[in-house]
Amino acid sequence: MTGDRTPRVAVVIVCWNSAQTLPGLLDSLPEGLAGLRYQVIVVDNDSADDTVAVARRCVPDCLVVPTGYNAGYAAGINAGVAAADPYDAVLVLNPDIRLSAGCGARLHRELTGEVGIAVPLIRHENGSVAYSRRREPTITRAFGEALLGERAGRLRYFGETVLDERAYRTAGRSDWATGAVMLISAQCLTACGPWDESFFLYSEETDYALRARDNGYHTRFIPDAEATHLGGQSRVSPRLWSLLAVNRVRLYRKRHSAPATAMFRAALVLRESSRALLGQQRSRSAMVALLRGASPEQWRTPHPRKPLE
Repeated sequence: MTGDRTPRVAVVIVCWNSAQTLPGLLDSLPEGLAGLRYQVIVVDNDSADDTVAVARRCVPDCLVVPTGYNAGYAAGINAGVAAADPYDAVLVLNPDIRLSAGCGARLHRELTGEVGIAVPLIRHENGSVAYSRRREPTITRAFGEALLGERAGRLRYFGETVLDERAYRTAGRSDWATGAVMLISAQCLTACGPWDESFFLYSEETDYALRARDNGYHTRFIPDAEATHLGGQSRVSPRLWSLLAVNRVRLYRKRHSAPATAMFRAALVLRESSRALLGQQRSRSAMVALLRGASPEQWRTPHPRKPLE
């Protein structure tokens, strides 16, 4: 319609073997994105199940972007954004997210001026609040978490994860937030450029939010926009926990000096080794990966990227 000012949103969903969880997300979009014009883009990282068929059955006019291999989360986002029609904002979603009614429009109203990224209140499947807000990684916070455990999150200078429940009742700025649901303005995307694909999985959203801040855009948390994360309470495997730890060091190295990075790594080794002594297998795996200086490339499918179809 000529003169239609309804915001245009590119919905980018990065999938890998997501046939079981994707339908629920797609079913939630009409109410969750009411008041917005949106294009659904399903990026498939070489799924072995029926993800693509499910996507096309649920949303016949969706755009499916095959990467050709398990390219990782950041690469999937980049592929989806590159394939999108003109947009005012991009909504990045995990396939196991369920949007509550009006979530998208509420987030979009916040994308003004310096707000480049808007994130909702995320709940677990049982209705409890997911602690999705984060503070910038620092050496002090890394040692705080190593020595104080979850208690560090209640103290501003000693924990990266914000565990104060009061922080989830009011809107406000966050250094970054978990990347399961992120609405990013077109201006912010232009200023920051593509997501860093070298992270493969974990820390890519941290990197992007901090780069957005470097470019004059901040992340805003909106508690009256809500979403449910079905996988938010599932335990991370030892292999992926190792990748998370390795990428935390890589992100810190990207923004700080070598001596500072060595201190940050030492804090993470202390954290994981103390938990490994308590019998946590995933912490033992992470400690070994940190000491060996493992690369994220070992988690990536080792064959070349195929052209997008």
